Order: sequence, then structure tokens, then C-alpha cells
Amino acid sequence: MRYLRPTALAAASLVLLLAVDGPDVSAEATAPVAAAVPRIRATVLPDRAGPPALRTRDLYSGAAFDACTAPPLDTLRAWRDASPYGALGVYTSGSQRGCAQPRLTADWVRQARAMGWQFLPVHVGLQAPCSELKGKPARIDPARAAQQGRDEAAEAVRGLMAVGFGKGSPVFLDIESYPLHDPGCGQAVVEFTLGWTQALHAAGFRSGFYSSLDSGVADLAAAALAGSSPMPDTLWYARWDDHADTTGGGALTPELWTDHQRVHQYRGNVVETYGGATLTVDRNEVDAPLAS
Repeated sequence: MRYLRPTALAAASLVLLLAVDGPDVSAEATAPVAAAVPRIRATVLPDRAGPPALRTRDLYSGAAFDACTAPPLDTLRAWRDASPYGALGVYTSGSQRGCAQPRLTADWVRQARAMGWQFLPVHVGLQAPCSELKGKPARIDPARAAQQGRDEAAEAVRGLMAVGFGKGSPVFLDIESYPLHDPGCGQAVVEFTLGWTQALHAAGFRSGFYSSLDSGVADLAAAALAGSSPMPDTLWYARWDDHADTTGGGALTPELWTDHQRVHQYRGNVVETYGGATLTVDRNEVDAPLAS
């Protein structure tokens, strides 16, 4: 799956050389200028399998919601008839999920699928080394980031299969917002995500990545421009701007993740009622292949 246009990659690599002539030029002006150290260095991992072939039936464009706990089936039935939503996010795995999942079983997925719902499976595991979240204390080890990403992918695959999502399905790595003051922290997140993607592709699944537009997504965008691979197939970015679109913004520029590869979480913690059933949800706009 294409995430960066070749022209953008060429532009990202362009170096402008300024020539200065004349006898009055100072020694300081003609001294070599040290190249700026990029915030994110390019890292390339082998990805022989690549992403699974895209199934047209899995492409979804429209509104989706995510809720901390998988909703009751009666609520999904009411919402399917009365709400604008056709897809929902479900937390299928991860040691740092914020809510219990007493309803999330293969039978629940089967019945929700029969109603016509599509799914954004989410995995919540290790967080950025510089994360300030107290409720999610387990952190990525920068020295082992890629291998830890592969390990998390194996756990995510087990979670997907346990509830009935087969090969070809996507799963989104949830990296919550973190401060950008430490380049090494961002580098660890990138390498963790590359390992995650590499292992998912090898297992026959699609790779997704969720984070704030101003932290994890900014670092992934820098990694893409630097030439890192394999990058996630779909980017789910959080910017609560109340704009139901997938146009990106900030570091997510128009040439990145453009081919039906974006999900935008544009508002959070909203109480909504449809068909007499009430949920607290985050709102999303989707243009991407989902699990079905």
C-alpha cells in the first residue's frame, strides 16, 4: 500500500547548496556547515510479505464511532437502524486496555457483523518511553523497540483470531499522545511501529496506527519522509477539531497515506442516543479498509 508519493520523497531529500563568491567573504561564511540532525532517522526492516491484498468489500467511507467497552448487541441493533454510523472501533487486545470487555467474543462479532457493522480493531500495549500517562505505565524500551513491536503484533493477532477476525483484517496500534521534547522517544515509537507492521504483514494482517496528530502521527510522518519502512497501511489520527473529514493537517500532509488510508477521530467523549440507546463515544470519519 502506498503511503508516500515518489515526488514527495524526492522533495524531502532535496539539499539546497548556496555558493558564495568574492574576496570579502569571511572565513565564517565559507566554513563547512554541519548538517542538522533529523529528529527521526530512517530505519528499514525487511518486509517480504508486504500487506495483504486489498479486499474491495472491506473499503469503508463514512462515519464510525469507538467506545471503551464493546456495546450491548441491542444497542448496536438500535444504532444500526437510527444512527449515521456504519463502523465501530473495538479494543480487541493489549495489556493496557482501559476497559474490561465482557461482551467481546466471537459470537458478539458474528452477530454485529450480521447487522452490517464493520470494525476497527484496536490493540493497546506498550506506550512511548516519554509518555506521561500514569494509567498506562508499561513503556517501550528504545534498545528493543522493533522486537517489542513484533511481540505486540503476535499478541494482537491472537486477539483478532480469538474473536473471529481472520487474515486480511487490520488492527490499529494505539499509541497515546506523548511530548515531543525527546527525539529518542519518537525514534523508539517509530521503530516499535515498524516491527509491529513487519510482523503483522508476515502473519497476513494489515497494519494500522493510531495516535495524536501532534505526537505519534508527527513522528510517523517524519519517518515516512525519511524513507523508513515498512510503514503502517492505515493511519488513524486524533485531532478533535469537529471536522468530519480525512484531509489531515499538521505533519500529515496531502502526499502521505492518501490511497484510502486515513481515519480521523475528530471529537471525543460525546454522549449520543439513537433508538433509545445511549453511549459515550468518540466520533470518527473513515476512508480506509476495515475488518468485516
